[in-house]
Amino acid sequence: MGAAKLSGMQKQVLSLYRGFLRAARSKPTEDRKRIESIVSTEFRHNSKEVDRKNFQYIEYLLRLGTKQLDQLKSPDIVSLSSVKVVASKT
Repeated sequence: MGAAKLSGMQKQVLSLYRGFLRAARSKPTEDRKRIESIVSTEFRHNSKEVDRKNFQYIEYLLRLGTKQLDQLKSPDIVSLSSVKVVASKT
């Protein structure tokens, strides 16, 4: 029995997650642990709370995460803050 194939969007999410972890490795140890904790918490929260069929919202989170990752990759940035994004019910 083979592994389930991932959709394009699932691959994007995993790629973004790995990108954050790679970027965290370039930061000082103390900051790295904090970044890894925030990233892990945010991804786990969104995996439980966001409807998997809400493609627009997932795409929005991907764009937001990509922007945050680009900022984190900057050598001037040493940490990451958690931002609470609330989806509208409409």
